[in-house]
Amino acid sequence: MKTGPKILGELLLEAGATTPSDLERALAAQPGTGLRLGALMVQKGWAEEEAVALCLSHQLGLPYQPPPLEPSPEAARMVRPELARKGRVLPLTASGRGLRLAMADPLDLGVLDDVQFQSGRRVEPVVVSEGALLDGLARTLGGELQGLLEELPDEWRTVEPKEKAAELERAARSAPVVRLVDHILTRAVRADASDVHIEENGGSIRVRYRLDGILRTELGLPSGTMDAVLSRLKIMAGMDISVKRRPQDGGMTLKRGSVPLTLRVSSLPVKGGEKIVIRILDPTKAPRSLDQLGLTDRDLHRLRSLMKTGQGVILAAGPTGSGKSSTLFGALGELDRDGGNLVTLEDPVEYRLDGANQVQVNPKAGLTFPAALRSVLRQDPDIIMVGEIRDRETAEIAMAAAVTGHLVLSTIHTVDAPGAITRLQNMGVPSYLLAGGLAGVVAQRLVRRLCLRCRGRGQRGGNGSGGGGGGGGCPDCHDGYRGRTGVFQVLAMTDGLREHVVNGASLGTLRQLATQGGMLSLKEDALRKVAEGVTSPHEVSRVVHGDSGVSLPCGNCGGDVPLGSNGCPGCGTVRIATCSCGVQLRPQWRYCPNCLRKNTSV
Repeated sequence: MKTGPKILGELLLEAGATTPSDLERALAAQPGTGLRLGALMVQKGWAEEEAVALCLSHQLGLPYQPPPLEPSPEAARMVRPELARKGRVLPLTASGRGLRLAMADPLDLGVLDDVQFQSGRRVEPVVVSEGALLDGLARTLGGELQGLLEELPDEWRTVEPKEKAAELERAARSAPVVRLVDHILTRAVRADASDVHIEENGGSIRVRYRLDGILRTELGLPSGTMDAVLSRLKIMAGMDISVKRRPQDGGMTLKRGSVPLTLRVSSLPVKGGEKIVIRILDPTKAPRSLDQLGLTDRDLHRLRSLMKTGQGVILAAGPTGSGKSSTLFGALGELDRDGGNLVTLEDPVEYRLDGANQVQVNPKAGLTFPAALRSVLRQDPDIIMVGEIRDRETAEIAMAAAVTGHLVLSTIHTVDAPGAITRLQNMGVPSYLLAGGLAGVVAQRLVRRLCLRCRGRGQRGGNGSGGGGGGGGCPDCHDGYRGRTGVFQVLAMTDGLREHVVNGASLGTLRQLATQGGMLSLKEDALRKVAEGVTSPHEVSRVVHGDSGVSLPCGNCGGDVPLGSNGCPGCGTVRIATCSCGVQLRPQWRYCPNCLRKNTSV
C-alpha cells in the first residue's frame, strides 16, 4: 500500500488543475530541461501558476499566500534588497522571533539559511507563485532591474563613458555591468524571446525582445551604459570591442537549467553609435517531426508521400521568419538517418541533428553553397539539405542531383508555392531541369496561437521596467497570444504541371493548375485554424495578405472568389452569369445567343 506524501502531479490531477494527458506530456518533456515539474507545466500552459503553487503548499505542508503580496514595512527592512532579489524571496510579516517569508521555491534551503542568518529570526516559508513574487518585489523594491541600475556608478547613468578600449574593457568586466547584461539575457530566455535588440532611442537605451514574432520594448536603460553593455556582449561573443565602424558577428552559449542555448550576436554601425541583435537558439524547440508544425492531415499526407519517393527537390517557401527552417528540420527528423547518408549545408548551423553530417558554409574560405554542394555529391549522399537556394548555380546543382536520384530539401523566398517555380525560372534554371527535378513546394507563414488561459481576451501588464507582470492582465501571454503555429500551402508536382513548366506557362496558369490538383491557399488553411479556435481573424489578416493571382475579391462581402468560378462561395453573389445551356452571359445580353432563353440576371 502506497504511503507518504503525494507527488505534485497527483495533487494537480486531484484538484482538477491539469489533465492526465498534459501531465503525461510534462513528465515526458521534463528530462533535460532543468525545470521542476510545476514550472514546466506553467511554462507550457498545461497548468495555471496559482494552482501549482497551491498544490505545492499541500505537498510540502506549508501555508499558501495568494496574490497580491503586501509585505509590512517592518518585515521588508529585515532582508537586504539585493538578497531578496537574488534569492527570489519577499518578507511578509514579522512577529516575535519569527519572519514569514514568501518563496516561489521553498526547497531552496541555501536562501532560507541566508535570510535566517541576516534577519536573526526563525524563518517560516510561505508558498507563492513566481508571478506573484515578482510582482511583489517590483512594487516593494522597484524591481530587479532597478536594483541593478542603482549599483552602476553615477557617471554611467549620466554621461557617455570614454571610448578608450582599456577603459571600456574594464567597465565591461565590472560586476554591475556583468549582472546587468546577465539580467537582460536571462529575462529574454525566461520570456521565450527569439531575438534581443539593444539600440539607442533618443536619450536612453531601448532593449526589445521579439516575442511570438513581434518586437516589444521590455527594458529601458540610461544612455551612459550603452558602451559598457555592448562591450560586455562583444567580449562574451568573442568580438573586438575596439571595432565600431564595421559589422561584426560572434556567438556564445548560455545555459537554461541543463540545456545549453546558442546565442548568435551581430553588431551593426548606425548613426550615433552601434546596435546589437542577439538571436537565441534553443535546441529543445527544434521540431522532431512534421506532426509538430500545424499541417492538416491532408497536407501532412501529401508532404510525407513526396518524401517517401526518396528523390526530387522539396522546397519550403516563404519570407524571412516564416518557419521554413523548422519545416526542414521536422522533415529531416522523420527520415532514416541510420540507413542513409544525410548531409546538411547551413549558414550558420543552428541546431544539432543526430546522425547527420552538418557542414558550416564559409564563403570567406571559398566554401560557398555551390562549392559545398558539389563536394557533397562526391560523398555518396542519400539526402541533402541546403539551407537556402540563393542563386542559379545552387539551384541547378540541386535540380541535377534530384534528377540523378537524390532527395534534396531546401528553402526559397517566395510569396506562395507556385511562385517558387517562376522564381527558379527567373534565376535561369532550365525549364526541363526544373520540371524533372522539383517534387513539391510547401509555402508557409506563422500565426500566433490564442492563449490557452484567456483565449485572446487578456493583455499582459507591465511597462518594461523590469518588475515582471502586473497591470491586471493575463500573466501567461502577450496581448492574448502565446506561441505560434504554421499555416501551409502544399504543392505536389504532377505530370500536367511538369508539362506546363517545360512549355513556359505563366504564373497564373500554374496557380490555376495547382489549385485544380488539390492545392489549397494559405488563407484557406489560416481560416480553418480560426474555425478550430487556434488563432484569431485579426491575426490571420495581419499575417496572410490574400492569394495574389488565385482569387478576386467579392464585390458584396469582400471574400475570395476563385478565378474561373461563377460566383462567391461565401455569400452566393453571382460573378459570371451562365445560361442553363452552359454559355456565359454578358451583362448587356437580354437573351442567350445559343438557346435564346431569357437572361434572368439582368
